[in-house]
Amino acid sequence: MNTYIEQLIGILNRVAIYDKSHTAFPDYSAGMQAMINKFLEIREQQGCVFFVGNGGSAAIASHMTVDFMKNGRMRTCSLMDSSVLTCMGNDYGYEDIYAKQLESLGKAGDILVAVSSSGNSANICHAIKTAQDKGMAVFTFSGFRSDNKLLRTGDCKVYVPVEKYGFVETIHNLMLQQIVDELSELET
Repeated sequence: MNTYIEQLIGILNRVAIYDKSHTAFPDYSAGMQAMINKFLEIREQQGCVFFVGNGGSAAIASHMTVDFMKNGRMRTCSLMDSSVLTCMGNDYGYEDIYAKQLESLGKAGDILVAVSSSGNSANICHAIKTAQDKGMAVFTFSGFRSDNKLLRTGDCKVYVPVEKYGFVETIHNLMLQQIVDELSELET
């Protein structure tokens, strides 16, 4: 049991957070503060936070949709409603299930939070492109290989350097929870 926690802490200590130009923040705290500041800006401007993910990452994104709304006092939207997903998948293909929704719902001043352990999911990459085309900010949370697609795009990029779903997903969830907990302590 302790070995698992020690491994998790070791991986967390190696997490890298990059800015838009792919420059690493000097440490975890600086990267987290930059993300919190952007969320505060979005909240003050009453922008919307859109969350996307697949599988376990979809569960994290769905959970964070609730927490950022309730505790972070932000406008949020989960793009993972099953009826909408099956409609978009049927009509446009699985690769565009999120992008097509963002075409209708997203606008400049909003933010897309894209969560993908591998960082290579086509539907997540298409959503990012649509968000950027609309002038939205994009935060990516990825892991596995350092050459993943999500790590090359976005305004702020979190990278968990391990190829184990459990560790990657746990750290993504932990970091997003930290952000929303910090937001809940700050006045609107």
